Amino acid sequence: MQNHRKAKYINPFTDFGFKKLFGEEANKHLLIDFLNQLLPAKHQIQDLFYKKGEQLGSGELDRKAIFDLYCESQDGHKFIVELQKAKQNFFKDRSVFYATFPIREQAERGEWDYQLQPVYCIALLDFVFDDHKNGEHYLQNIQLRNDVCEIFYDKLTFIFIEMPRFKKKLDELQTHFDKWLYFIKHLENLNDIPTDLREEIFEQAFTVAEIARFNPQQLEDYENSLKYYRDLKNVIDTAVQEAVQEATLEAEQRGVEKGIEIGVEKGIEIGEEQEKLKRLQLAIQQGFSVEQIAKLFGVDESEVSRLKNE
Repeated sequence: MQNHRKAKYINPFTDFGFKKLFGEEANKHLLIDFLNQLLPAKHQIQDLFYKKGEQLGSGELDRKAIFDLYCESQDGHKFIVELQKAKQNFFKDRSVFYATFPIREQAERGEWDYQLQPVYCIALLDFVFDDHKNGEHYLQNIQLRNDVCEIFYDKLTFIFIEMPRFKKKLDELQTHFDKWLYFIKHLENLNDIPTDLREEIFEQAFTVAEIARFNPQQLEDYENSLKYYRDLKNVIDTAVQEAVQEATLEAEQRGVEKGIEIGVEKGIEIGEEQEKLKRLQLAIQQGFSVEQIAKLFGVDESEVSRLKNE
């Protein structure tokens, strides 16, 4: 990865970079264009407005949810747009939980017929789900279906984009959506706008992403965000490497053939309790806050605090 001081454009997988591109009022046309590639014709967005990212539960003891981006279209359709940098236990469960907030906020006082506006939960993932590691599809579009695979309910949709699976080269881009994913995946490492991306919407996106245009405060915020992203990647990579080494050694000691392959398989199953504990401890050593660690790894803050005090 390039050093950020030499890079011309931001890393969109950082919190700052993601929200700079898609979370600012002045740049909402970029988010609209990106989302419209994922939506059916009947739900195309003409305009949208951003809503408060922090959602509180209905009761004092209810959990809250903090969305990266939460917005609503001109038709009242709700969109949660998330960037998930690290594999998290029960991420799908969390996505379903998050979806309950835009559903519940539609409840009206007094007489109400329960008619709901569509809700979309869209997640850009910098990892691959464990339950289909060997698949090739990078886009998952999930709706509730019945036992004959017909759509039972079309107003709640989950869209997961597994970016590590997107491996198309410039000359293989066929759709506008392909171009968006290429832009997001390779932006930080580009020095010039590729010919295939010389369209007005992408030229505007490149302008927004140009680091040289940032004021001193924006530059500082980006540097902090990039450091956080790199530290997190280092924590994950270290945990995986150590798990691979341990599992490979164990396999070799048992005389199992292809010990390295077994080690890799075991190493990338980070969701196991032993690996989760190791990742949590590494994150604590790196100086992440209790709240940050709890959010990243999908655990209670009390568990993180307990480990921190041991």
